[in-house]
This record gives sequence, structure tokens and C-alpha cells, in this order.
Amino acid sequence: MSSDVPDPTDIDAAAVESVRIEDEMEQSYIDYAMSVIAGRALPRVEDGLKPVHRRILYAMHEMGVTSGSSHRKSSSIVGETMGDYHPHGDSPIYDTLVRMAQEFSMRYPLVDGQGNFGSMDGDPAAAPRYTEARMAAVSEELLSDIEKDTVDFSANYDDRLQEPDVLPAAFPNLLVNGSSGIAVGMSTNIPPHNLGEVIDATVALIENPEATVEDLMDHVKGPDFPTGANIVGRDAIYSAYKTGRGRIRVRAEFEVEEFGNDRERIVISELPYQANKARLVERIAEDVTDGELEGISDLRDESDRDGVRIVVELKRGANTEVVENRLLENHLEKTFGVINLALVDGQPRVLSLKETLQEYVNHRREVVRRRSEYDLAEAEERAHILEGRLRALEHVEAVVDLIQNSEDRSAAKEGLRETFEFSADQADHIVRMQLGSLTSMEAVEIEEEYEEVEVEIERLEAILDSDERLDSVITEELREIKDEYDDDRRTSIVEDAGTVTHEDLIPEEEVLVVMTEDDYVKRMPVDAFDPQGRGGKGIIGADVKEGDRVTAVFRANTHDYLLCFTNHGQVYRLKTYEIPEMGRTARGKSAVNIIDLDPGEEITAVVDTDEFAESECVTTVTRQGYVKRTAGEAFENIRTTGLIAASLEEGDELVDVEVTDGTGDLVVATEGGMTIRFEEGEVREMGRNARGVGAIKLEGDDAVAGLVATGDAEDGRSLLTVTERGYGKRTLLSEYRTQSRYGKGLIDIKTDDRNGPVTAVEAVDADDHLIVMSERGQIMRTRAAEISTVGRNTLGVTVMDVAADDAVASVDVLPAVEDGEREASDDAE
Repeated sequence: MSSDVPDPTDIDAAAVESVRIEDEMEQSYIDYAMSVIAGRALPRVEDGLKPVHRRILYAMHEMGVTSGSSHRKSSSIVGETMGDYHPHGDSPIYDTLVRMAQEFSMRYPLVDGQGNFGSMDGDPAAAPRYTEARMAAVSEELLSDIEKDTVDFSANYDDRLQEPDVLPAAFPNLLVNGSSGIAVGMSTNIPPHNLGEVIDATVALIENPEATVEDLMDHVKGPDFPTGANIVGRDAIYSAYKTGRGRIRVRAEFEVEEFGNDRERIVISELPYQANKARLVERIAEDVTDGELEGISDLRDESDRDGVRIVVELKRGANTEVVENRLLENHLEKTFGVINLALVDGQPRVLSLKETLQEYVNHRREVVRRRSEYDLAEAEERAHILEGRLRALEHVEAVVDLIQNSEDRSAAKEGLRETFEFSADQADHIVRMQLGSLTSMEAVEIEEEYEEVEVEIERLEAILDSDERLDSVITEELREIKDEYDDDRRTSIVEDAGTVTHEDLIPEEEVLVVMTEDDYVKRMPVDAFDPQGRGGKGIIGADVKEGDRVTAVFRANTHDYLLCFTNHGQVYRLKTYEIPEMGRTARGKSAVNIIDLDPGEEITAVVDTDEFAESECVTTVTRQGYVKRTAGEAFENIRTTGLIAASLEEGDELVDVEVTDGTGDLVVATEGGMTIRFEEGEVREMGRNARGVGAIKLEGDDAVAGLVATGDAEDGRSLLTVTERGYGKRTLLSEYRTQSRYGKGLIDIKTDDRNGPVTAVEAVDADDHLIVMSERGQIMRTRAAEISTVGRNTLGVTVMDVAADDAVASVDVLPAVEDGEREASDDAE
């Protein structure tokens, strides 16, 4: 190594400190994080301002750009702030200035702007060279008495000037205007409030330090957003005020108006806080275009400077309530996450409502105390001067002679101090007095001023000697600010009627669901089909395409959960309202868009249930005569791809399903007209993957047609049997004696060429209504009482007049109780 180059290892060891790099990085990151937290992102609890807000307002104060002055170019204000106090670039300073001037961002704007300062549509403000600003009157209250040593000052970034660490803040700005910011590892989001309500709560806390959050909420009803709208529910408000955190739902304000020929429109007049109006209208339009929001014919934004007005015109006949709820669900509600985080003594803290107000009160007490001390010192100094002037007036001739005969000012001052025992300040003041102040009128004025100063000294001393007097000053000043700036609450608080869900948008009604072999499905209102006499042809219930046929029709409520069992032994779960509603002559929608069916798989049975009782089982029967019971809880968690409901042998299919409770018997009917009745207990509970046990011995090519559960009460109930050619009969269940499982059974109905094979069996009461549907889509509703009650082994009567190329596909039962209720409702109308 060259002798001219110093050896880096040849250093005094005392100047080198060894540290672990991870420790250094950790400490450096902590220092950076605290710098961001305290210096950029979080407001102080005392004045509710971040450094950039505070520096802008103080710079305007120093420039004299107050509410009483003319507006000044924003670029000038930004430049002064950046040059003297905030060396972080002009863009963030101007952005902050703009926000403080926006009426839709600040509940009480701190800056009075002139020019384009942006809009609710997300439009940016004009460049700072085009806009002008000055302090708003309310912001001057934040800086009032700052010159009276009420707050601490620190050197600015280059030590040229002093800037306030916090503003005196004559009102609780943190709650009044709120704040938001993201720091390192934490964030704050404080909503704005009504100034009058916050001041009332502050006064209440001063008068009663033991007041609870509930007591303070008698005054502060909730956040008060500059854009108005509605807060949904009070529980979230209470949580936010109690813990400092909460999630508040804010809902737009709107009303329904009539216009044109029996048409309605929804007019939105207030939006949730911080909502982008243009983007909101755009998203509504996108949903209308995509078909996700139906019933809207036109959408316009008619907003102007006077306020928001978004018009949603509805189509004639559209369900207004459904459109309203869909708009609320996707567009007109917004959640405001409250995080009441602020800097307290330089440390971030999440504060309750009471803690926030208490910290403000403590700050205000310190401000008023320091101001009173400052004013007292000023008053005592003035009183001291006035005492000297009064004494000088008492000896005016001697004082004048002494001054006149003195060599210079210094000699005159010294002579006054020695002769009349004046203090240095008094002597200096007397020497500089004008002769005109020696008049008798002037003497009277000095005496009056001295008395006034003495009264002021007594008042200030009383404030400093009594906490009660100090608090009364704070209370009085707060009430004066309320009288000056208070206004009406803009945001209303409405009761929480529950979260709007997709299900809430669907009217609850009884419907018929029709399914075809090619997996087309639809639903129709039950009331669309009036009861007919037995033997009718019915009316069109579905437009079945060539080669397709109806396989099932069943009744359900639009809000019911349906378990759909297929011939392949799978089970799927869906809500009835997920099936599209269509007219009688419509074909339906492909079920593959609703249920993931395999090729050749079709739905053969549907169970209508929300949840199973502990004792209930799902009982299934297959075409080859196997029956089994599975606990209902095994079907509670069904994937979208379905579950196995029964294991089937090759060539077998699942035919029918019943929900049973173990208290009755099971009746299995075959296509050849045979039935067997046995106790449900003869079939033990099995898992979903089990095949089951034999229910009936089938002869020849016979196959199972259906399953009936008698239940624990069968008095007067009949077994309805309907054949493919539209014939059927009712036979009392009591005529079917109980046998052992897996027997040949008894003859139920003759299945000759006239009747054809059995299609469906149901347990019915005489007052029940029947829904019979043919493979070609004809549907008929009739009363069970229209079908004669006869014995077993008979031909039956015509239930439905089925065409030669058609056949009965399915039969479902409308229970008598529901039908009675429906008829009673019809009578009431």
C-alpha cells in the first residue's frame, strides 16, 4: 500500500462502534416510521391537524390572508408554505389546500377558495396559478390568541423561523372536520361531526367529568357528513364512540316520484361521504347494460351547483321496491370504517369519544391558562405604567421642572427615579410623555383606564386561581363559537332494518317449478292456474320442444331451499328463486346454468326443506326396488358440484324421495300397479354411499314408480294413484295392510291398455289440490275430492284428458291448509 494512502484500519478505536446490521435496520425503520406517524400522516388530538394543514394555515396567518382580506393566488400561498415551513414539494401542499376548500370534503371548510377546486365527480382542481384562496372565518378560531404564548413553537426546517407545534384551537376540530391518513403500520379515519353537537358534548364533559360515552351521545348523535345521506343503525356509532373503532353504513338519500303515464323514477339527492358521483352513475349504467339491474329505462345526472340530483327512470310495470333494494345493495350504500387514531403526547392512540374530548379540554385549559398568564403580565405592566403616570400628574410641576433642568434624557430618568422613586420603566415612559397628556381631561382618562386595568387583573387572577373559573371561560368561548358557526345537521340516522341481501329482493310467493327431460327448468306463480273439474285437458304450462318431455312439476316457495335428487343418485341444493321465472308458454332455461348436471342426468325428485329436524331422515327408493334412510344432517353441507345421495347398481336409477321421521309407514308403488306397505323402522339408517335394502319383489319387467310416507296420522287420508294415460283413483290408506318389507305387495290399480303404467302416487286429503302435468306441457289443477274414493284393484276414473301422443308426467299436491288460506285471502279481497 502506498505511504500516501491512509490505512483504513489505522483509526482510533474509540471512534468506531460495532453494531449488528439487523439492529441498525430495525432502529432506522422505527425512526422512519415514527417520523411518518408524527410528521406526516396522523393529526394531533388537540387541533385535529397534520403538520401540512397546520403550516398552511399558519403561513396564511403570517401573510395576512385572513377571511377579511382579499383572496390571494394559491401558488403564492403554496410557495410561502413550502419556502418557510413545509419543504416537501408544492403538489402535496396544494392538494391539501384544495381539500380544505372543498365543501363536499370538509364539514366546515378551513379555506375559502375561489375558482375550480374540483368536484364530487372526481374532477381535479385547476392549477394553483388559476385559483385563489384565503382563510375561512372558522379557521381563524383555530389560530386565535396564538400570539399570546398559548402554544409552544419550534424552529422551522432551516432554523430561520419559528412555527407552532399545535394551534390553540378554540373548537374541537379533530371531531368537527375529521381526518384520514395512512402511516406505517397504522391508519386513521375519523368522520366529521356537527360543530354544535360536539361543542355541547364538550361543555357537558367540562360540567360533568364523570359523564359516560352514553351521556355524551345525548349530544353527539353521530357523524355529520358534508354530503348528508343517512347513517343506518346506531349500534355501529356506539361501538365507534365506545372503542374508537367501528363500521358505519352510510346510505344515499333518495325518493320515488311519479311521472308520465303510471311510471315512477328514483331521484337520488344525497350521496355517501367520499362517493365519486360520476363513477357511481357509470357503474349503475354498466349493471343495467349487463342485465344485472333490471327495470330501468333511463339514467341521468342532473346535478348542478345547488346539489346532487341523479334520476333513475323505471320501466312501466317495474317493481320499484326491488330496483331500490338492488341499488342499495350494490351502489347506494357505503361503509365508513371509523379508526379514531390521533397523536397524544407524540404517541399514536386509539381514542373513545370521551377520551378525545377530554384530551381537547386538557389542551384548551392549558391554552386559556397560558393566555391568562400572558394577559395578566401585560395588564400588570400597563397598570404599573399608569400608576407612574398618575403619580407624575400629582407632582406635575416638580416633574416638569426636573426634566427641564436635566442635562439629557438619561439624567432626567435618573432624577425621576431618585426623587420620586419611579421604576426604570415608569421613568422612561414619563420622560417620553407629551405635554398634551398633562391636561386635566387626560388625567381623568388615565384614572378610568387604571380602574379598568385593575378590574381586568382581578378577573385574570381569579381565572388562574380557580379551575372552575377557568372552565367557565372555556365553556363561554365554546358557546360563542357555536352561536357564530353552528348549523343544522345534514346526515340523518335511520334504524337498521337489516342487511339487504339478494333474497330480500325476491317477493315471497308460492310457485310451480317445471323440469323437462332435456333439463329445461322454470318457475310460475301457482295462482296462474285456476282449479278445474276432473277430466279436463288443462292449459299450456310449458312449450316443450320437439323430442323433449316434462319429467316433473312440484310446488315450492321462492325462499325455500330445494334438494334436487337425480336419476344418477346425486343431490344438489339451490334456492327456488334461483330458478328463472317465466310465463306459461315459455320453454324454460337450461338447468346446466343452475345445476351442474352430467349428460343423461335428470332430476327425478325434489325435497322442499330449509333444515332437518334431529329425528328426520331422507328416504330414497330406486327403480329396482331398493330403499334406504339417511340422516337429514348428512345433506346439510352440499357442494355446488353435488353429493352422492345413493349408490346405484348398474342399470338402476333413483326414482323418488321423501322426508320421514320414523313414526309412520312407507308405501312403495310400482309401474305395474302393485303396492307394498311396511313400517319405516324396518329400514335402518345408512350412510349416503349405501345402496339400501329391498323394499318390494318385482316381477318381470316391473319397476318402482314412487314412494309415499304415511306419517303418524293417516285418518281419512287416501293413496292417490295416477297412470300414464290420465286415469287415477283414491283409496283409503287404511285399506293397505302393513306387511313385512320385501314382499310382493298387493294389487293397487289395474294397468291395462286403457290406463297404462302407474306414473305417480301421493298421499292426499280430500281438500288438497292436485297439479297434474303431461309430458307435452299441458297442466291442470284440480281438487282431490273430484277423484272418487274406491277400493284397491280397480280401473279408476279420468283425472286428465291426455292426448293420444301425450302422457302424464308428474303429479304434485297443494296442501289443503295453504289452499284454504289462499281462498280466505281471496274472499277478503
